[in-house]
Amino acid sequence: MEIKLCGKPAFGYAEIELEPGERFITESGAMATMSSNIDLKAKLNGGLLRGLMRKFFGNESLFINTFSNTGNSTAYMTITQPTPGDLMMREMNNDVIYLQPSAFVACEEGVNFSLKFAGLVSFISREGLFKIRVSGKGKLLFGAYGSIMERNVIGETIVDTGHLVAYDPQMKLKLQLSGGLISSLTSGEGLVTRVEGNGRIWIQSRSLSGLAKWINRFF
Repeated sequence: MEIKLCGKPAFGYAEIELEPGERFITESGAMATMSSNIDLKAKLNGGLLRGLMRKFFGNESLFINTFSNTGNSTAYMTITQPTPGDLMMREMNNDVIYLQPSAFVACEEGVNFSLKFAGLVSFISREGLFKIRVSGKGKLLFGAYGSIMERNVIGETIVDTGHLVAYDPQMKLKLQLSGGLISSLTSGEGLVTRVEGNGRIWIQSRSLSGLAKWINRFF
């Protein structure tokens, strides 16, 4: 299987080459185009109960799609994400990464994902009440609104609410004011997320909540 990321960072999409017998898993609605010899099957995202939990608490689709090359030659497909922005590919090697709700786009068969409680700090900071735990072996694609920035954290760093996309499992999230009480209320920053630990985080350069606030100024 070959995966090529294109259109980065503003309008990211992925070109996939599937050899005969290979399969690829995507979020519902991610496929933009595919060869005629690719077979599509939709199934509940981890069963009915887990699928419902991912949909209502993880902001993921109730169904996931499996694309299989049933022909005798290489097949091609293109996948995208709902919002304009970047795509990141990570090679999972029996390690773990946490994704924020709606960040998952696609993966190979050996990659597993489940829903975990993220805590009230994550919910209040608008990062979601639940997080997606990704593990296993294979290629993982996740996306964001805007460009994705990878940061190596040693000790701690501050991330504005709505910008955190993914992080290593050892990282801890805490909520705090961006400054003093008056400064936090008047600066427009308000609450921020303090990320503590040694590891990597992935941040999106834009936030949908920020876009919504900007649009609301005109209505």
